[in-house]
Amino acid sequence: MNKREFLTDAILFIPAAGVLQALVAEAAANAVGPAAPDGYDATRHWYGMGIDVGKCIGCNRCVEACKAENNVPDEPFYFRTWIERYRIHSDGETTVECISTRAGPPEQVEPEDPTVVRTFFVPKLCNQCANPPCVQVCPVGATFQTQDGVVLVDAQRCIGCRYCIQACPYGARYLNPTTRTADKCTFCYHRITEGLLPACVEVCPTEARIFGDLKAHADRLVRFHRVNEISVLKPDLNTEPKVLYARLDGEVR
Repeated sequence: MNKREFLTDAILFIPAAGVLQALVAEAAANAVGPAAPDGYDATRHWYGMGIDVGKCIGCNRCVEACKAENNVPDEPFYFRTWIERYRIHSDGETTVECISTRAGPPEQVEPEDPTVVRTFFVPKLCNQCANPPCVQVCPVGATFQTQDGVVLVDAQRCIGCRYCIQACPYGARYLNPTTRTADKCTFCYHRITEGLLPACVEVCPTEARIFGDLKAHADRLVRFHRVNEISVLKPDLNTEPKVLYARLDGEVR
């Protein structure tokens, strides 16, 4: 029996044992993510992302760039970020379709539906919560929050129990079929600590995504927050998301 199998069995059968609690505490203190460059001070930053829903055209370039940058499996049902299309009908009903799960290219022309009065696209991803439930439920401390506010997964510690996947209220995690560990958006942590933008932000042709540092008063994201009416997903859960939406329709869930 390897370490992962032992920990999985321990969690399933003796979740209240003192030895397991000590193991979790030790793991959380030592969990590691992508290495930051020398001289990088995480305490000086608090990262977030802004999304202007009115600018998203549903091109899926962000999804493609994310998959390429972060080695996300090619299958259309694995993703760190995805796009949903909302259709508002004349009878008040709303239909939602994830356009990032199609196996082929998006349809260029779709049949006109006379009942649709409005349609728009909403990019979604890990909300990098300030109060992340996924961190709270991880039994081995593999999911953790960095000092600059990014929630990461230590793949060397993750045992694939899926607790964090179930706990995420935004459906932003999946189990990698190759590594059998949890995976999610990291804001391209290996890039932002080098002063680069996340891949999804860099390729967006309409600048619908804005990445920045909420601690920097002159940052573009801070201005985005100041000049727009900001909404977050599922605010009643008190997870304090750091993905901020402008022009978000009340039908979005």
